[in-house]
Amino acid sequence: MKSNFYLLLLVAAGFCLLGSHNASAQFSLSGQLRTRSELLHGQGSPLSKSDKPAFFTSQRTRLNAGYKGYRTQFFVAVQDVRVWGQDASTNNRITNPALNGLMLHEAWGEISLLDTNQTKLGKEFALKIGRQELLYDDSRLLGNLDWLQQARRHDAALLKYGFKGLTAHIGIAYNQNRELRTGTLYDGVPNGYAAGTNGIGTMYKSMQFAYLGKKLKQGNASFLILKDDFQKYTLDTAGVRTIKNGTNKRVTFGPYLQTKLGKAWNLTASAYYQAGKDKDGKSLNAYMYSVRGMYGASQVFAIGPGFDYTSGTANGSRKNSSFDPLYGTPHKFWGQMDYFYAANGFGKGGLADFYINSVIKASEKLSIAIDLHQFSSAASIRNAKDEKLSANFGEELDIIATYNLTKTISFQGGYCTFLPTNSLAHVKAVKDPQKMANWAYLMINIKPEFLK
Repeated sequence: MKSNFYLLLLVAAGFCLLGSHNASAQFSLSGQLRTRSELLHGQGSPLSKSDKPAFFTSQRTRLNAGYKGYRTQFFVAVQDVRVWGQDASTNNRITNPALNGLMLHEAWGEISLLDTNQTKLGKEFALKIGRQELLYDDSRLLGNLDWLQQARRHDAALLKYGFKGLTAHIGIAYNQNRELRTGTLYDGVPNGYAAGTNGIGTMYKSMQFAYLGKKLKQGNASFLILKDDFQKYTLDTAGVRTIKNGTNKRVTFGPYLQTKLGKAWNLTASAYYQAGKDKDGKSLNAYMYSVRGMYGASQVFAIGPGFDYTSGTANGSRKNSSFDPLYGTPHKFWGQMDYFYAANGFGKGGLADFYINSVIKASEKLSIAIDLHQFSSAASIRNAKDEKLSANFGEELDIIATYNLTKTISFQGGYCTFLPTNSLAHVKAVKDPQKMANWAYLMINIKPEFLK
């Protein structure tokens, strides 16, 4: 893995030499070091009364190199993600290979299919290929999940067109575990973090999507349709999984709108429908919708309500009615403590989230966000005795402060608390839960630009 880092340095040096001989070429070299110290007392899931709090510091280190020339762009990002102390301090080799966090996060090239010296300014028609982040609209369905230290990326090809406020993208991805002599079977359970949002536990075999967006006078509107396919499999009586030919195909589509109403209100709304079959081959009929308003009371303070609804599957149903938010950034929407649609599962009952967001811009450098959520299950909840439980999951309060010391240095600290109910403990399979959960963190982010 270290060879990737050294290779990037050689590439960067080569770009510098190219840039010195070509005045029209642009080369950039930047980095990032982000540490996050966290105190967890029920983050992601309620703790049992016998469980103790946890504390650790994780670190992301990135080196980014980019090149832009005539009809060509190129970008490479190498990152290392690890927890302080996981390696022995007196050993210059990786002491825990299973936790080796050095990897290639992005590596893509973009080719302009138009002669950039001859086309109109602002017109784009290009092909982007390689490992890349996919980031659209508010990141609900396609996002880079930047909160996660290792973030999210896709190996894909992207055809891009843009002109006069219109954006049209077509993306495709086709995954294989390795080079094969015969066959195209794909074992979609890679080591590491699963690509699916709702802990689906498998990577897609292939993906295709089309995105159409249009800038409005006061906002933008778009439509997304995405199909992801999962390799079929069988389970024997011992539960051993065997992959087989064919795929289960899932389709998700819907509109997104962001606009301004009057002088003070901002509105964001979206609705998506999901059909086809899930990764296990069950028929899928699910949907979600979201609406959020923010009222700018002044240049210092903004506040507004919102409601998100994702459909769920009732106990005993043969069809899957649970909406999966694909490859988005759940940390941004369903509470900072990541109880829902993150790595921590909560069953298939769906979610209703009524919330109030507020932002205080205390100064040019300091901002404070305070959010209050009321969560409940979209589908009925029943225990092992088939008794109906309350749909109420509980309330969460998030307080996040961000201070930008300079353009390249920022500090962010947060305190969040969750008051879980017995229903939430039931769907998360937590016995004898504590009545209150807390989480606090301090994140320091340094993003220097070495060359621009």
